[in-house]
Amino acid sequence: MKRYLLRRLLQLIPLFFIITFMTFGLYQLAPGGPEQIFLRGENSNINPADIEKLKEKWGLNKPLHVQYLTWLKNLVIHGDLGNSYISQRPVTETWLARLPATLQLNIIELFLIFALAIPLGIVCAVRQYSWIDYGAQTFSFLGHSMPSFWVGLMLILFVALPSHGAIPTSGYRSFEVTPETHTWLGIMLDRARYMLLPVITLTVTGMAAITRYMRNSMLEVLKEDYIRTARAKGLADRVVIYKHAMRNALLPIITIMGVFLATIFDGSAIVEMIFAWPGVGQYGLNAVTSQDHPVVMALLLFGFMVGTVASFSTEIVYVLVDPRIRYS
Repeated sequence: MKRYLLRRLLQLIPLFFIITFMTFGLYQLAPGGPEQIFLRGENSNINPADIEKLKEKWGLNKPLHVQYLTWLKNLVIHGDLGNSYISQRPVTETWLARLPATLQLNIIELFLIFALAIPLGIVCAVRQYSWIDYGAQTFSFLGHSMPSFWVGLMLILFVALPSHGAIPTSGYRSFEVTPETHTWLGIMLDRARYMLLPVITLTVTGMAAITRYMRNSMLEVLKEDYIRTARAKGLADRVVIYKHAMRNALLPIITIMGVFLATIFDGSAIVEMIFAWPGVGQYGLNAVTSQDHPVVMALLLFGFMVGTVASFSTEIVYVLVDPRIRYS
């Protein structure tokens, strides 16, 4: 197991260089450039001399490979991800300031998705063709067909607006709610108000897929011979379902869980834009549209690390759930 994980880690080193260099090169080949976008925001008349000065200041007049090696050297030796071209602030500082908001949103979303979808999928499989099964299947198909941005807009239109401000549609917290003026319970309730609609949006779209996968996986396991044997021995249905069947049915769900973790920030980016949630996803989308290369490269690096951790975690959980799996 240790040798296998070590080999996987070594394989990620060349993959990291390939992904970062290709992304770096593609953004450099994009039309326009951050210097033109930056100057256009200040003055509609762009002076070519000003563009050249900015290119020299940011190092954009150097060859592509020199820019990439400079960025890589600063990252490896100094841990420096550079400064944003647009805000002129350190990327790490801005990114870390926005990270807690995204983590809070996504951790609660993932917990609700798996805590609700897995039991619901099991019930649908055990009570196949019941009204619960038909209702969950309808919800699953609707959830698959509704994009997250549409769900968010519908919640704003039919839930937030009729509440007359009781449920906020944008932001992270109320500025007047501080530890000096409110108790911790009041602060938590205020955060919950702002988090309600984004969490519901992400949970509805994610829960639809997990429920369907869990139901189908459970149905396949319940048809296996060892399940019939366990029931023939007189074991209670609860033991057969939750001790024998569910453990094997969770294997495909573990794979999907790894995919969810790997795309945890990408999936919430659109929702963060809709609800003006000050998180990493919104920060990344703004950086892409403004061609802010240091920010894009930093988020790419972080996404690569999250994907790696998610992949390793999935493989380890496989072994814990199914003792028959061995890595060599």
